[in-house]
Amino acid sequence: MRNEIQITRKDARGCFIESLNDAFEIGKIHLVFSSYDLNRPAGQRQTNNIHIYIDVDEFLELNRKLCSGELRYLLQNKKKLKDGTPIYQCLGGTSAEKLVKYGRPRKDGKSLSRTAQLVAGSKSDFLFVADSGPGETNAKGLIVPKFGNKPENHVAVSMTFETFSELLLLTKAHYNAWLSSWYAKKILSEKTETA
Repeated sequence: MRNEIQITRKDARGCFIESLNDAFEIGKIHLVFSSYDLNRPAGQRQTNNIHIYIDVDEFLELNRKLCSGELRYLLQNKKKLKDGTPIYQCLGGTSAEKLVKYGRPRKDGKSLSRTAQLVAGSKSDFLFVADSGPGETNAKGLIVPKFGNKPENHVAVSMTFETFSELLLLTKAHYNAWLSSWYAKKILSEKTETA
């Protein structure tokens, strides 16, 4: 059976990234980074799984950079200068309080930090990297990673410029379709209420 919430999936060696349509209602784009080991028994092959939620406005800005040519320019500059700093970075996670509320507290009592970074690749155009591990909630309510360069979960998906573009553009098309449907339902329900 087809995964009804999956928009698209992009595979790389031993890992993949998929875009899901289940968080549009809360103003988020939901990306899942997964890695697997085919040598393990069926049903136990997944080695890492990280859920990243990007604010829709941030995601649309990334699309703007793609469509305007700015993203390609940024990528070329990073490669030319051998600059390993992220082209794009997303910090998020779940606070320790919410983890307790959901019945999934961490043993160390910390928040769960989840990060995603888009960096220039050495063998491909991009590496889209997701990490998760312990974090702390700062005064502004942001979850700051506290795992240094040793995350508990790590997935790095190697992508060409084209596969990354496909991921972004197809996800945006689905978001726009959902948004149009949301407005249509809202207008229809308002007309029904006033009739």
